[in-house]
Amino acid sequence: MTVLDAAPLLDRVARPRHFLMCRPEHFDVTYAINPWMDPARPVDRPLALAQWDGLKAAYEALGHRVDVLPGVAGLPDMVFAANGALVVGGRALGARFAFPERTAEAPAHAAWLRARGIDVVVPEHHNEGEGDFVVVGDVVLAGTGYRTDPRAHQQAAAVLGVEVVPLELVDPRFYHLDTCLAALDDHHVAYYPGAFSEASLAVLRERFPDAVIAGAHDAQVLGLNLVSDGRNVLIAPEAVELAARLAQAGYVPAGVDLSELRKAGGGIKCCTLELRT
Repeated sequence: MTVLDAAPLLDRVARPRHFLMCRPEHFDVTYAINPWMDPARPVDRPLALAQWDGLKAAYEALGHRVDVLPGVAGLPDMVFAANGALVVGGRALGARFAFPERTAEAPAHAAWLRARGIDVVVPEHHNEGEGDFVVVGDVVLAGTGYRTDPRAHQQAAAVLGVEVVPLELVDPRFYHLDTCLAALDDHHVAYYPGAFSEASLAVLRERFPDAVIAGAHDAQVLGLNLVSDGRNVLIAPEAVELAARLAQAGYVPAGVDLSELRKAGGGIKCCTLELRT
């Protein structure tokens, strides 16, 4: 973890978090289900493991708890633990993946959560957990357009007792909401406008007039696939301008390199499911 240049103007407060991650022992790119994936491009698994270990260590150094979900051979994308569920108030809406290559990940997540006393509701429609559900305080922003069925938004609201705000994605590079929008704390977000429909942009501008806006370059290096604890923001080190804007807003950005995992279209947030119990 490399702390980027920052001079916070506001006294942001960190809150301890509880995360679930899955070590990339079986990581590979053997199929293409998003524009980032190219099976012809070699994957350096030892590097991916080292980078993942660095992210886990960064969380723990900040005082966060990290549990580890065992990976399953034949499921190379299971490292992207955020996609496995949405957990709010000790209850979870399980995942139902849009592509058959990832289908078997959902029961592995559900079994782990149930074994720890979390009630997991079986999804009726396609949704990919925190890939398309971003929790901002008492509100869940919910992406659709590529992976998550809009009807899953309604089930999330009913199951978890939260307000769900739909947002339409229109750029296939940003196939999940967590690739183009991030919660910074219970009231603030950062996002890339080019990923959203005009109607959804209007919603974001109304709800979050002081959002941190990312440029195209920082979005394209998955700079918005970040994790914030309310003060400390772990972010792709290539997202230099976004890190500077976060620092100006009072956050403390720290670069964590997950470039090898980015070959499958995932970054820091993709590797991190928050357990809100």
